[in-house]
Amino acid sequence: MTDKERESLNNEELNNTETTGESSERTSKPAAPSESGAPVLSEMKRDGETPAKPNKEKTPAPKASAAAPGPAPKAWSGGTGKVWMAVSLVLAVILVIVLIKPPFNSGSNPTVATVNGTDIKKDKLYDALVDAGGKQTLDSLITEELVNQEASKKGIKVTDADVTKEMDDIKKGFSSEEEFQMALQQSGMSVEDLKKQMNMQVQIRKLLEPEVKVTDDDIKKYFDENKASFNTPEEVKASHILVKTKDEAEGILKQLKGGADFATLAKEKSIDPGSKDNGGDLGFFAKGVMEAPFEEAAFKLQKGEMSGIVQSSNGYHIIKVTDRKAAHTATLDEKKADIKETLITQGISSKASTWIADLKSKAKITNSLDDSANAATDTAAGAGAADTAANTTK
Repeated sequence: MTDKERESLNNEELNNTETTGESSERTSKPAAPSESGAPVLSEMKRDGETPAKPNKEKTPAPKASAAAPGPAPKAWSGGTGKVWMAVSLVLAVILVIVLIKPPFNSGSNPTVATVNGTDIKKDKLYDALVDAGGKQTLDSLITEELVNQEASKKGIKVTDADVTKEMDDIKKGFSSEEEFQMALQQSGMSVEDLKKQMNMQVQIRKLLEPEVKVTDDDIKKYFDENKASFNTPEEVKASHILVKTKDEAEGILKQLKGGADFATLAKEKSIDPGSKDNGGDLGFFAKGVMEAPFEEAAFKLQKGEMSGIVQSSNGYHIIKVTDRKAAHTATLDEKKADIKETLITQGISSKASTWIADLKSKAKITNSLDDSANAATDTAAGAGAADTAANTTK
């Protein structure tokens, strides 16, 4: 694993934060590594989430985020989702690894910076980074090595196909490629960073999955308890042109009725930064996402129909519905495979910390940054020796 890989953060929860009017952003809440050093297995839930309604005041939308009255992005949150992510370290302390290597070419304690002629030495930087999270970082490296050793003992290999499948499973937790990329950006990761993390995740899955038993009764129980989350509500796909005044809207509506192209006018005239470059396209959305006047008008239209002028708190809209999806009630047979995968993932997640703690208790580990870890290892080794001696005496 390269140094850069160690820069990923585990996100227990990326909250769906409502902004005002024309945009909504997600913010991440990094979780501290577990004391055991086990990779934290977090899950991302998508099925059954209720998108938040945008507020009614207007705020300029950030680049690449949905704009008013576009649907509020679904949150990437902790829960009983389909995918999980094994991550190892804390952000800034990656530099500890760099220093341990070390990259510097001269002297045993070279100068790494100067401030008005005063030197800051490598040792001072190293000590500060160790204090900031060196124990957690080293413990995570120890955990990674233990998992690698265990996988090697069991003859477990990680193939490119394994990594691709794990990445695909993660992407299923997001409603779009844009949402997936935004979550990565907020975590300080690229797709390549995440892909490199998959090696350890696949190893843990292959090591623990045989220990997780999921029955048909388990699957049915989960389906019955979460039935509503599997159903798909009625949705429409709409484009719109948003302007500030009614006079502007009337002029655009006249052009559209005269045969002007809707997407072209949206790019030229719309003030919605989140959709204008896409010809006004807002994608699919269900009821409860848009402001009431906009939603009511959109859901009354059939595919290919265009509204009159619709006023909302953001201005004046002309809406065109380009597609519709009827509501669908899911069946157990449709969701059986997905539910089984979810339950297996939950089982792996619940076993991982205990399993890794057990590996540590049986391993001979020296840790120069944690005397308590060394004492625990010595105690475990002593207990093992005592048991061996007792069995020999018998």
